[in-house]
Amino acid sequence: MKKGEYALKKVQRNMKKWMQGLFVSSLALTVAACSSGGQQPAPADSNTGGQSGSSGQAATQPAAQPAPSSEPQKLVIYTGRDKNIFELVLPKFNEKYPNIEVETLEMGAQQILERVRAEKANPQADFWWGGTQSALSTAANEGLLEAYKPTFADKIPDLYKDKEYRWIGEMLLPEVIMYNKDALKKEEAPQDWDELLDPKYKDKIVIRNVLPSGTMRTIYSAMIYRQGADTPEKGYDWLLKLDANTKEYTQDPTNLYLKLDRQEGVISLWNLQDVLIQGLKNNHPYDFIYPKSGAPILVDGIAIVKGAKNTEAAKNFMEFLMSPEMASELAKERFQFPARSDISKDQLPEFMQTLELKPLDIDWDVMAEKEKEWMQHWDENIKGKGK
Repeated sequence: MKKGEYALKKVQRNMKKWMQGLFVSSLALTVAACSSGGQQPAPADSNTGGQSGSSGQAATQPAAQPAPSSEPQKLVIYTGRDKNIFELVLPKFNEKYPNIEVETLEMGAQQILERVRAEKANPQADFWWGGTQSALSTAANEGLLEAYKPTFADKIPDLYKDKEYRWIGEMLLPEVIMYNKDALKKEEAPQDWDELLDPKYKDKIVIRNVLPSGTMRTIYSAMIYRQGADTPEKGYDWLLKLDANTKEYTQDPTNLYLKLDRQEGVISLWNLQDVLIQGLKNNHPYDFIYPKSGAPILVDGIAIVKGAKNTEAAKNFMEFLMSPEMASELAKERFQFPARSDISKDQLPEFMQTLELKPLDIDWDVMAEKEKEWMQHWDENIKGKGK
């Protein structure tokens, strides 16, 4: 194409975009005038974390759901969720919001925290999808998360959300004992946490590398807490005995599954949702034991990154992900226990209606405060030293 022709076509394209923008703007003004009786609409309350409005009352009311926009947008998500989860959600989100281009970056919850922390001065992510209560609470206290009260805020129990709405619980993740059912009968597997220390399980346990994993950090911190948060030495001794029975710490979940499939280890500790997905959806020979004394029930949450470049797209995604329809589908298709309290039982799979989620008695604020110290001690003084 000649230079003159290229310039002419560029002008024509710009003129076309200008005319389209003028038409959309005119149409929006007409609709607004018709719907408001000629009165100027009140400004939307988009951030209700406690600083909205002169009266301070806006913080007690959920924000209006962001209105759809036809303008091209981008949404950058840091996610700790498995691919089989977001590959179910994202196509449906794109159907509803075709103008939002979604980019995902997968990593462990602890890695997300460290990355968001490092990027505080210039945030690269908009949305954090899949974080432990401990990691999210730490991020909130460091000023890394945006306070935003969504429309469904009152459907989430107080136990599963930040009081300033800097993070919201999406689902509940009971942490359980996982085993290869081809290698062990159910009655042969450990029935409670302390049974993991039995010498008969020596070299039969494989564990996902602890420090990069929010799930494993929660399980290991809970094992210390249950021995006494004020006397972590008892918990350290417990983990040292577990280390003596542990054959290997795998780099990531994929390698964990590979070791279990090959029976290089036949027992692990993992979250119930992934055990069910791998066993029932992906045909791995896995089953679980729900510990008799109870399980740490991790709240897996979501948040908007403070200073995000695409806040409105992040709000739209939060509302979509947490809708009753999406929560029900994720429960049925991906065995996800919803944090929302208003999902009717007939919209959940049968096993979810009958399984009693007995929690360990844990002060999650103490866990969040102590986790870094405890896990550093484990890494430096316990890992690989039990034998």
